[in-house]
Amino acid sequence: MDINWAELKAAAIKALDSSYAPYSGFPVGAAALTEDGRLITGANIENASYGLGLCAECSLVSELFRTGGGKLVAFACVDKHGNELMPCGRCRQLLYEHHAPGMLLNTVSGIKTIYEVLPDAFGPEDLLERK
Repeated sequence: MDINWAELKAAAIKALDSSYAPYSGFPVGAAALTEDGRLITGANIENASYGLGLCAECSLVSELFRTGGGKLVAFACVDKHGNELMPCGRCRQLLYEHHAPGMLLNTVSGIKTIYEVLPDAFGPEDLLERK
């Protein structure tokens, strides 16, 4: 599958319009491409009880399932200036749960695979092996 990284980043920037970040002032937009070619997006949604806020990646995974499910093949995340962001550890785990083999991420240090940004990850296959 050919990945248009400029289009993916533009979709993440557009997703910033849906961000709700009144407390941190740090809106985040995310975009991903699915195995079946859908382009999905997400944005962070804060909450006055800070721990209840949702990262853009959480919003994106909700959109993944709202629009038919599947696996993610490419991902980009940006701040309000359009700069690439590296997903936090929690969000890397969330992306890993729904990745297609070899999923690519546009990170602050270039294009990386999901396996590079979350080495030795624990995922659904680990649960199956241990049943």
